[in-house]
Amino acid sequence: MYIADTYWDHWIGDTDDSLTLVEYLAGKQKERIPFGELFSEIGLDRLNGDFRQHEEPLAVAWTQGEQEEMEAEFHYAILVIADLAALLLECRVSGSVNLNELAGQSLETDVPKLSVTATPEEHKLLNEALKDFVSDPMAYDLSEMESEEDMLKLAGVCEALRRELYG
Repeated sequence: MYIADTYWDHWIGDTDDSLTLVEYLAGKQKERIPFGELFSEIGLDRLNGDFRQHEEPLAVAWTQGEQEEMEAEFHYAILVIADLAALLLECRVSGSVNLNELAGQSLETDVPKLSVTATPEEHKLLNEALKDFVSDPMAYDLSEMESEEDMLKLAGVCEALRRELYG
């Protein structure tokens, strides 16, 4: 899988929020998910395009298996944005994402390969969000938890990802 070799677990895809995202996507048990659906269900739409700082954690709920209701929070919007961008890149390169491979042993059941699709407007929003992060990573709430050096490394990885997606 392309992103597993280039991005996932290399500053992108290696946080608790990343694992939560993969578990949430697996719990949906779908083969195709529109980016807008994910964006809305996670609560990113409530941020009105400003992913730098947010007071409340983003929350998502889903049904695991037959009846078990799951709920989780995402603490840093920009990490979710970067993970979603990586998933979109994988879909562009390979046609789909193998969530079982991304999650390793943490998923309880096998899930179908997933294709995430995005409209031109959604791609534009994602491109702008990544550009904004790359231009000033220290303006993001994540910088309160990470060193400046690590934030700059993450920004570099996000820029490489953005360029692969959008040129």
